[in-house]
Amino acid sequence: MAAPALKDLPKVANDLKSQLESFDQEKLKNASTHEKVVLPTAEDVANEKTQQNLFAGIASFDPSKLKHAETQEKNPLPDKQSIELEKEKVNFLNGIESFDSNKLKHTETQEKNILPTKEIIDEEKKA
Repeated sequence: MAAPALKDLPKVANDLKSQLESFDQEKLKNASTHEKVVLPTAEDVANEKTQQNLFAGIASFDPSKLKHAETQEKNPLPDKQSIELEKEKVNFLNGIESFDSNKLKHTETQEKNILPTKEIIDEEKKA
């Protein structure tokens, strides 16, 4: 891979360029780097081994060792009495929904409000 041409490089502002050129590396503090490698614990290793054993057991499973099982599908149908009750209910609801109110006779309602007599009022006052 060839180095990019000078004209392809990004332009740097003059004040930034002068600061970079006059930078003194002696002013930097010395820092030491520590590389930390975290090793798995014995418990982590044991868990991973258990998991790998499970996966190996699943992969090497022989389906011919399984026993054949018969499944019984149970779909209880309603008995005769339940069917009759439901038919009665449906017929009743259909009768209500299809009722023709025009077949009714017109009636006059009379409100009767019987007021107590003077004698009854006097008796209640005494009591």
